[in-house]
Amino acid sequence: MFVAAEGLEQIGEKNVYRVQGFTCAGCAGKFERNVKELNGVQDAKVNFGAAKLTVVGNPSIKELEKAGAFENLKLTPEKEKIQAVKEPFMKKYGTLITSGLFIAIGYFSMMMYGEESIQSILAFLVAIIIGGYSLFVVGFKNLIRFEFDMKTLMTIAIIGAAIIGEWSEGAIVVILFAISEALESYSMDKARQSIRSLMNIAPKEALIRRNGTESMISVEDIQVGDIMLVKPGQKIAMDGMVVKGNSSINQAAITGESVPVEKGIDDEVFAGTLNTEGLLEVKVTKHVDDTTIAKIIHLVEEAQAERAPSQAFVDKFAKWYTPAIMVVAFLVAVLPPLFFEASWDTWIYQGLAVLVVGCPCALVISTPVSIVTAIGNAAKNGVLIKGGIYLEEMGELKAIAFDKTGTLTKGIPVVTDFEMVNLNGNENELFSIITALEYGSQHPLASAIMKKAEDKGIAYKHLQVENFSSITGKGIEGIVDGDHYFIGSPKLFEEKLPVHMNSEMKDRILSLQNQGKTVMVIGTNETLLAILAVADQVRESSKYVVKRLHDLGIKKTIMLTGDNNGTARAIGNEVGVSDFQAELHPQDKLNTVKKLRDEYGQVAMVGDGINDAPALASATVGIAMGGAGTDTALETADVALMGDDLKKLPFTIELSRKALTIIKQNITFALGIKLLALLLVIPGWLTLWIAIFADMGATLIVTLNGLRLLRVKDK
Repeated sequence: MFVAAEGLEQIGEKNVYRVQGFTCAGCAGKFERNVKELNGVQDAKVNFGAAKLTVVGNPSIKELEKAGAFENLKLTPEKEKIQAVKEPFMKKYGTLITSGLFIAIGYFSMMMYGEESIQSILAFLVAIIIGGYSLFVVGFKNLIRFEFDMKTLMTIAIIGAAIIGEWSEGAIVVILFAISEALESYSMDKARQSIRSLMNIAPKEALIRRNGTESMISVEDIQVGDIMLVKPGQKIAMDGMVVKGNSSINQAAITGESVPVEKGIDDEVFAGTLNTEGLLEVKVTKHVDDTTIAKIIHLVEEAQAERAPSQAFVDKFAKWYTPAIMVVAFLVAVLPPLFFEASWDTWIYQGLAVLVVGCPCALVISTPVSIVTAIGNAAKNGVLIKGGIYLEEMGELKAIAFDKTGTLTKGIPVVTDFEMVNLNGNENELFSIITALEYGSQHPLASAIMKKAEDKGIAYKHLQVENFSSITGKGIEGIVDGDHYFIGSPKLFEEKLPVHMNSEMKDRILSLQNQGKTVMVIGTNETLLAILAVADQVRESSKYVVKRLHDLGIKKTIMLTGDNNGTARAIGNEVGVSDFQAELHPQDKLNTVKKLRDEYGQVAMVGDGINDAPALASATVGIAMGGAGTDTALETADVALMGDDLKKLPFTIELSRKALTIIKQNITFALGIKLLALLLVIPGWLTLWIAIFADMGATLIVTLNGLRLLRVKDK
C-alpha cells in the first residue's frame, strides 16, 4: 500500500495539514522546498492533488504559512474542520478587473493620442503594476535566488517589454497570465471536488442512546459500542452492526450500487449510506477516523500523491525544460543582432516572446488534473484505485486471472437438486431428517441444506439425532427415530457400505458432477434413499463481465480454482472465460500469474483480497472484490471493487484507457503548441500576445480535456 509520507524520515512527529491557495503544481513544489528549509523540519511532502502537506517535525502554522507566503497559502491541521469562506467576487477578481479596465483606457488613449502618448503609457503601466504586483514580488525574489520558474520567466518578459517600449503587450501578458492562473486553480478545485463531495457524505452528528438517554452527539465524541438510532430518510453517521430493526439501505456512496440493500439484525452498515425505510438501532463498531468512508477518502487522497509514470516523465522533463527555454530565449535575442546585423529591439522582443511561450504551465498541469479527476470519479462509482501508476496499468492490461469462489461465483453454496430414489417415500419428511443430521455437522455445505429447509418451511429441529458422528472425508451418520442414516459422497456407499448403486444412478451422479455440482447420497445400511446436489452459484454478472472484457480487447481471461476439473470446466464454460486451471494450491496460482506476465506483460488478478495474496501481489494489478468493510482488501489491493460487483471491472478499464488517452493528448498538445509557437520565431512572427495566448490556451485546453474524465460513467 502506498503511504503519503513514504520516504519521509520518521525522526520527529509527523503532522498533516490541508492547504488552501495552491494555483499551480510548480508552486506546490516550491512550497515543499521552502518547508524543508525551516528549522526543526526533518522532511516534508506536498500532495498537490489532495492539497495536503505532510511534515516530519514541529513547525508552527505561522512558520508554514510564511513558507507559503509567495502564494498566500493558508494551512489547517488535517483533522480540524475547514470553514469554507466564500470570498466576495470583487475581492477575488478585483485586481484582474481593475487591471483590465486600465488596459482598455490605455488602448482608448492610443486611439485618441497616439501609440507613444504619455496617457496610454501611464494607463498600461498602472495595469501592469496592479495586475502583476503579486507576480513581481515572487518573480524578483526568484531572480535574486536564481530560481527560474514560470513567474520568473513572466517577470523577465514583462520588464523586458517595458524596457523596449512594448507597454501594451506587457500589460496584456500580465492580465492573460493572471487569467491563466485563475483557470488552472479553478480546474484543480473542480477535480478535487469529487473527493470533497465524499467528505460531506456522512453526517457530523448522530442520535445516540446512552444510559437510557437519547441525545444528538458529534461523531468525534461517539464511542465504539454506543447505540445509534437511525430514522427512515436519515444518513448513517458511523459504521456499525444492526442490533434492532430492518430496512433498505442505499449504499451507492460507498459501493456504487444503484439498488438499495436489505439490512437486518447482525448486518453491517456503513457511515454515509442512506436508511430508506425502517427505524434501525445500530451498535457502533468503529471510531469516526476508522470508518470505511474515512479510509476511502484517506486512501484516495494518498493515491493522488503517487506519481503515474507519465507524471514522473513530465516532472523530470520540466527540470531541464525551463533552463533550456531561457538559453534558447537568450540566443534568439542576441545571435541575430550580433551575427546578422538585425535590429536589437526586434530580436530582444522575440527573445521575450520565447520566454513567455516557454512557460511550462500546460505541461506541468497536464497529468495531475487527469489523474486526480479519474481517481475521484472512480471513487464516486465504487472503485478505489490506489495510485496513478495503477490507473495507467489498468488501461494497459492484456490478460486477467479470476479466482473462482467469491469472484466469478457468489461463494455461497445452494441446494440445486434433490431426487428421491424410492418414489414411494415422503420427500419433505426425508429432507427434514437430512437437515436434522446436517444441523450437527460443521461441513460448509450443511448451511446450504438448512437454508433450503427454511425456504421450503420444513421443520427439523424437533427431531432427535442419536449417535451422530463424522466419517472423515466421506460424510456423516446418525440415528433418527430408530433408523440409521448415512449422508456422504458416492465413495462412502461404494467403499464402506454394503449398498450398491446401479448403473443408472452412477450415470446420474456423474452427470451432476460434470455440471460442477457436489453430489451427496442419502441412505441406510439396506437401501439408497436420495441424491442431493449442492453448487456454488455463478454471479449473474459474471458472463456479461467476461464478454465485455473480451469486447474491450482483453486477450485472455483465465479462471483459477482449487476445485476439481469437472466443476472448473462447467463454471468456466458457463461464464465464458478463455481458459481455466483446476485443483490449484496458492503456490500454483502464483506460478500461473507469473507465466501470464511472461506471456502477456500486463496481467491483473481478481480475488477476495484475503486469500490468494501471493497471486494478487505478483500480478501487475491486484484487484480485490468487496472492499467495503474489508480492511485487508482496502489495504493490500491495488484496486478494490467496493460493492463486490464485477461489473465495475470493465468500467475501471474503460476509465483507465480514457485517462491514458487524455494524458497522452495533453502532453502532446502542450509540447506541440509550444513548438509551433517557437517556429514562428524563424520568420519573426512571434509576438508577446501570441506567446501568452499559446501558453494560456494550452493550459485551458489540457485542463478542460482532463476534466472530461468526470463524464465517464458506469454503464
